[in-house]
Amino acid sequence: MGERADSGISGVVPLRARAESYLATEEETFSVSSSILDYTYENGRRYHAFRQGSYYAPNDENQNNQLDIFHHIYLLLLGGDLYIAPIERPKRILDVGTGTGIWAMDMADKFPDAEVIGTDLSPIQPEWVPPNVRFEIDDAESEWTYPENFFDFIHIRCLFGAISDWPALLRQCYKHLSPGGWIEVAECKLPYDSDDGTLATDSYLHRWAEYALEAGRESGRRFDITDKMYGWLGLAGFADLQERSMRVPIGPWSRDPKEKEVGKYNLLNLLEGMDGFTTALLTRYLDWKPIEVQAYYGNLRSEMTNPRIHAYFRQYYWTGQKPIHSG
Repeated sequence: MGERADSGISGVVPLRARAESYLATEEETFSVSSSILDYTYENGRRYHAFRQGSYYAPNDENQNNQLDIFHHIYLLLLGGDLYIAPIERPKRILDVGTGTGIWAMDMADKFPDAEVIGTDLSPIQPEWVPPNVRFEIDDAESEWTYPENFFDFIHIRCLFGAISDWPALLRQCYKHLSPGGWIEVAECKLPYDSDDGTLATDSYLHRWAEYALEAGRESGRRFDITDKMYGWLGLAGFADLQERSMRVPIGPWSRDPKEKEVGKYNLLNLLEGMDGFTTALLTRYLDWKPIEVQAYYGNLRSEMTNPRIHAYFRQYYWTGQKPIHSG
């Protein structure tokens, strides 16, 4: 079945002008309208209006900046590559949960003859995009309206804690991939760890991840998915499965030059993003008061910036192919 291992654009066009004309024919896809932009606000942060409350992270400028930092971390991990799947010349590419759209736009640059579609709950993508990119406001867990066997490559990244039924989502991916097409999923594993014992199990950092895991279970959208993803992909029908993982340090403590650079940006990512990562989770599902959350973050920042704590998480990648001779 596979193996597991550690391990230029000619012009741009406005998103709204292009997307609205297409989206008008799709029942389950919404154009950028006043209702979609009627955001909700909670504890000083802005959240999506479409499928309100189904996703834990804000969609404001601070969080969007953090998403782009995370994109840079992924580029560092993959040596500048955007994916690891053995794709060649895909005609149609889908980015599920596209966020700011930065990965989709980079793929459009790399494959100027391909059609790239990015879907998300929030219309936070740029106004001007490459001509072969389209963004759609959609819920990936709703029934997809694309034709069967439509995409050559489907990309999913950082959706842990956002999906209530992963097997169902992967079955939809399989249905709408063309025979011979590839899927790639990239997700982080919690809780955090250390190889030298410098991260204690009663530390603020270790418990922070445990609280996120608990809140995910309470919400029905779990974060502990890395041990199950390989099996879910197989059950969905994907073949030639590959799983690999790599260490992502928190801070520049590693002696390895690549890990040191990754750790520097990951520390920035977590310091900038901790409020967005977990405030809604802690207050909605674990009944924390906002003042308690902020006090905890103060202790968390002290541990994250302590060079004597050699913490990291593991980043996992899975790739799978829809069999060429599938029905």
